[in-house]
Amino acid sequence: MKFIWLYSVRLYLSIGMFFYFRKIRIHSVKNVPKNVPVLLLSNHQNALLDALLIATKSGRFSYFLTRAAVFKKTFVSKILMSLQLLPVYRIRDGWSNLTNNNAIFETCSGLLNKNEAIVIFPEGSHNLKRIVRPLSKGFTRIVFDTLEQYPEIDLQLIPVGLNFENAEKFPDSTSIIFGEPIFAKSFVSENKNESIVKLKAKIQLEISKLTTHIPLDNYDETLEKLNALQVDFLNPKNVNNCIANNFKNCETNQKPKLKGIKSFFKGLLILNILLPYLVWKFVIKPKIDEVEFRSTFRFAVAITLVPFYLLILTFMLALFLSYQIAAIYLIAVLIISLLAVKL
Repeated sequence: MKFIWLYSVRLYLSIGMFFYFRKIRIHSVKNVPKNVPVLLLSNHQNALLDALLIATKSGRFSYFLTRAAVFKKTFVSKILMSLQLLPVYRIRDGWSNLTNNNAIFETCSGLLNKNEAIVIFPEGSHNLKRIVRPLSKGFTRIVFDTLEQYPEIDLQLIPVGLNFENAEKFPDSTSIIFGEPIFAKSFVSENKNESIVKLKAKIQLEISKLTTHIPLDNYDETLEKLNALQVDFLNPKNVNNCIANNFKNCETNQKPKLKGIKSFFKGLLILNILLPYLVWKFVIKPKIDEVEFRSTFRFAVAITLVPFYLLILTFMLALFLSYQIAAIYLIAVLIISLLAVKL
């Protein structure tokens, strides 16, 4: 029953992402091993969408460490637990709650010993800046605690790079790059502190190769130059090479020349989902304080209010006109959606 639920949710989210993103590129997913314990370690730019992309595209039903604040309501907590989300506490949740992480980390070790996959965003928070920020040491504790408790475990670490063309806009495009497996045992040494430092440095380096990493020095100036060159942020290897070579021989991203047609179909789409659009524009969007959550809430509206609204309209057309007209209308709206998003 659990896997039927997880498969159903993953299928629904995948369909939603197909209509939400213009392009989704997945690279080297074969690097994610099956039936062995895995920690997927990713950069974190786009709030919940980061987790949803990994959940639907990694090929495994993973557990996710999620900030404990979202588990406060009992009903919400039960749903999140059913989706294999685990609460992790931070200083802002109160010093007294930090000890609760001991049980969570022990749970993670137990899951890994059962050959499960766990996703962690080791930067500790999300940020739209195109940079891999210093990693927290929480994931290293899980790694070394697991190796101490289960010395024979074949724990593998997979760095993941999430890349967005423009995370604030709709429709956006994204690429997910899964790095080569790193064997956790290779970092075990007599000096644990030294091992932790080496592991953090290695993971940060590998993630930095899989996503655009703009050094903080002259960040704004560098980003401005990259935007002017119209580089393809979905191909971080080329972008990072562009930065390293002082913006020489940079590959550009050819923009589609269908802006007018795209705007026409986008306008048609808005007319057909007018009520959900107005709810998003004037009710939900103004209440979002962190820009990193904007895409997450927009996507939530797209997979909840929009299909519900369209089903109501379709039902009314079938009731007052005919099933044929209702079916034609629904198909037409789906085609308009695809043209508005994919062109």
